[in-house]
Amino acid sequence: MIYLDNAATGGCKPASVQAAVAAAMKSCANPGRSGHALSIALAERVFACRELLSSLFGGYGYERVVFTRSCTEALNLAVLGVLKEGDHAVCTCLEHNSVLRPLESMKEKGIITYDVAPLTGGRMLPETIAALVKPNTRAVYVTAASNVTGEGPDLAAVRALLPERVLLIADGAQAAGHLPLSMKEQGLDGLALAGHKGLHAMQGAAALLFSERLDPDPILFGGTGSESRLLGMPAFYPDRLESGTLSYPAIASLFEGALLVRAGREKFAARLLALTTAFAERIRGVKTIALRTSPNPCGIASFAHESLQSEEVAQILSDRFGIAVRGGLHCAPLAHRALGSFPDGLVRASFSPFQGMKEVETLVAALKCL
Repeated sequence: MIYLDNAATGGCKPASVQAAVAAAMKSCANPGRSGHALSIALAERVFACRELLSSLFGGYGYERVVFTRSCTEALNLAVLGVLKEGDHAVCTCLEHNSVLRPLESMKEKGIITYDVAPLTGGRMLPETIAALVKPNTRAVYVTAASNVTGEGPDLAAVRALLPERVLLIADGAQAAGHLPLSMKEQGLDGLALAGHKGLHAMQGAAALLFSERLDPDPILFGGTGSESRLLGMPAFYPDRLESGTLSYPAIASLFEGALLVRAGREKFAARLLALTTAFAERIRGVKTIALRTSPNPCGIASFAHESLQSEEVAQILSDRFGIAVRGGLHCAPLAHRALGSFPDGLVRASFSPFQGMKEVETLVAALKCL
């Protein structure tokens, strides 16, 4: 099968990542939960991954890197653990349900209110976002790159237009590993990462990075290996937000993937921009297909068929041509409403930097046959 669903999860894991996972599976210990040599050794590797992520993304120190099971959990923590009763929040219409659903849940319970920034001329403009800020706005949630279009607003420009008191939290699920992200340079108070996409790690590897201005309350309670005498959670980070056993294999894979990104992000981004550009050029000659995205370094190309539903196209590509893409709403319903592709959604092909023109040509040839 030709795998073109990399925006859902990276289909090709580098050899160094695979080796790290295999080695981790042989190290059957709980990092940081015991005092024996193996537990300490694994805890040191976990610490090294925190330091690497903080450095790679311009963060605020290893203690403000919290590992989660998914970017969804990281974003839930950044919403449910941050907003308080009476707060107002702003998000954009490009957000994933990992942001929209916790916001809506808190709104339905009467805890908060929130507003959604629309597209202006087909783009998400910083001034459109900033215009929705109110006196009680606590946080603004912005995707660094849409999982439908691969595009997002200029984060530094958004920060510049916001009052200093307002927190800026970014969903980096699609952007991390592709776009340059620096919390300090772009003024981010929170950055959620999905390790299994552009960071080349295994599923179950994710993190939330946050500044000194952001102090999330825990949304999960349990053992931390520290302050075990207390019935309440520890007051210090990262322990306050990391209940239960960490997935050491996932963290080991994230460490190796982050090393690859540190060394080659610009090269990977250039590759994906070239592939989406080539697809855009070749698909212009297919009259039944309407491309709905522009070339981008996140590797995303979304399109519609003139007569077939998006999920039908995805199924045909899988069954007849052995090509894996994704059809539907991609867990981003407001983005599709804004793009005019609701409720059918779009077909999303998403490339890997480890792929080439063969995959582009194969997909285009298949689409010509529909």
